[in-house]
Amino acid sequence: MEASPLSGEVFGALINLSGRRRFTSQRLVLYAVLASQGQPEAVATAREALTLFRNAHHTLVNGNDSLPGIFCSELQEAYYGRLSGAAQIAGFIELAERALDAAERGARTAPALLAELVEITTPVLAVLNQITSIYEELSKRHAVQMKKQLRSVITDIETIARQAKMVSFNARVIAARAGQAGKEFAVVAGVLSNITTEIDDMVKTALSAASA
Repeated sequence: MEASPLSGEVFGALINLSGRRRFTSQRLVLYAVLASQGQPEAVATAREALTLFRNAHHTLVNGNDSLPGIFCSELQEAYYGRLSGAAQIAGFIELAERALDAAERGARTAPALLAELVEITTPVLAVLNQITSIYEELSKRHAVQMKKQLRSVITDIETIARQAKMVSFNARVIAARAGQAGKEFAVVAGVLSNITTEIDDMVKTALSAASA
């Protein structure tokens, strides 16, 4: 599975969503602990965090109308290969739901479930961090590739501009030799010269952007 061509905006959205998943995992555990201590509304807050976490994970894996799901081999490997990210995250979600249900009911199993949830938080967070790093690396590669493509386009434009300048110069020479009959031709040559100057300015701007 090879990476599909995505825009910089899409990569930014994917990185933000992956970061949201990290943040909400920690918020979820924090409020689950507070719920075990009898903090009012802690269970409700923890459930909101769990919903955000689950939705972000679902989008990152399955995609939606504006974002892809797993779109390259690196992510496929992270979720379903050596990291077993999908399985670990699914286990975290399932355990969090059980722990919150038990806390809300005041069940005797609540402390043990919470302890288990806290215990798996660190390894799950490590997986989330690694997956976020993959999105960030893919985004960097995308930016480098876009700059290479931009430089290639600029080179083509510069070649065309040089050829246009030669045509403009030759046209001016021919117009001058033609005297009165070449006046209209001289106007065209002047316009062409102005266009090549504008192209030069645009190339300079594009080069500055490519070097940023």
